[in-house]
Amino acid sequence: MALSRIWSAFIIVAILVACIKCFFLGQSDIFSWMVIGKADDPTNLTKVDGVIQTCLNAVNICIGLIGVMALFMGFMSIAEKAGGINLLSRIIGPFFEKIFPEIPKGHPSIGHMVLNYSANLLGLDNAATPFGIKSMESLQELNPNKEIASNAQIMFLCLHASGLTLIPVSIIAVRASLNSANPTEIFIPCMIATFAATMAALIIVSIKQKINLFQPVVLGWVLGLSAIVALMVLYLVNLDTKGLQTFSSMLSNGLMLLIFFAIILGGLYKKINIFDAFVEGAKGGFETAIRIIPYLVGMLIAISLLRTSGTFDIIINGFKYVFAAIGTDTRFIDGIPTALIKPLSGSGARGMMIDTMTTHGADSFAGRLAAILQGSSDTTFYVIAVYFGAVNVKNTRYTVGCMLLADLVGIITSISLAYLFFGKG
Repeated sequence: MALSRIWSAFIIVAILVACIKCFFLGQSDIFSWMVIGKADDPTNLTKVDGVIQTCLNAVNICIGLIGVMALFMGFMSIAEKAGGINLLSRIIGPFFEKIFPEIPKGHPSIGHMVLNYSANLLGLDNAATPFGIKSMESLQELNPNKEIASNAQIMFLCLHASGLTLIPVSIIAVRASLNSANPTEIFIPCMIATFAATMAALIIVSIKQKINLFQPVVLGWVLGLSAIVALMVLYLVNLDTKGLQTFSSMLSNGLMLLIFFAIILGGLYKKINIFDAFVEGAKGGFETAIRIIPYLVGMLIAISLLRTSGTFDIIINGFKYVFAAIGTDTRFIDGIPTALIKPLSGSGARGMMIDTMTTHGADSFAGRLAAILQGSSDTTFYVIAVYFGAVNVKNTRYTVGCMLLADLVGIITSISLAYLFFGKG
């Protein structure tokens, strides 16, 4: 219900703003831009696709997902039949049993979630989505009311959307391409910001679900993960841009190939029909990619209307006016557009980050802040549309509120870190 109201509000507000601009401010082309506009059209001043082109883009996104979904769900099917998912569940089970108390011990969903979080951590977006959808499908099997999000599904999605990523390679690459003097300098702030958002998501949902986080197993895993992240940071800060990108590529892609290798060996050891298992899983990937189209179209057209109507510009200008009026440093406002768009659109936020860097400079305060904000969280509303859409959950309960609160923690942390690391002068 909350998502339905937010979606409706997006559309109503966008159209009202457009009407004001058309009938009172003389922007007679705005309706055309909102409906049939294209981002690459020089006459389209919004530089954003209208709803028609956005619908086509949404379908193209899903079509692009089909092959990737088929690949990873095919290998996951082999892993399930060979017992690999159950092995993962037993390893991580003691921790997940505490933060997912409704999941039975050794349930396959634990293994699926581990793969999803691992792919996220390594920046493997193509793998994270299929693993995540498979996790939601496994959790849906335990859900007593198939149209209402379960506690486990909410916890899983909130942790997923917090976007914990080890190395923000794409952000570093963009900064390098825009001639930053030190492209990797945002690495530590990004790591801290995304870790803070993840911890916030865990705490917020745990409070809502009355989960005790002060249990030895939970504290042990959290502190252990924190130590591993800290040690990784200490190693990576000594690498230059090329070394960091090389290490990240070897780690992420090498581990993915190792997973494929281990799954095939496990299938051979268990003497299962490997190719048939792959095909069976791949079919499910195709069906899932098609099933999420309506949900993705619905969310993306609402986002398109907000952007093409100029509602975002009004919000940003409002922020500037308020903070200037109270005498606060307003340098961070120029980086805020990335934070506002990130929960709605990953590609939109990436474009906004690049625009901020191009306008103010990759090594400007705004450019650095935009980079940190881009790496601090995932695309909340996109995640909700795709993941809940994949399992036909209609009532998301308090998921949106928890995700946005975690996003807010990530934004506040990012701004604070930007001033701490780059705010002098």
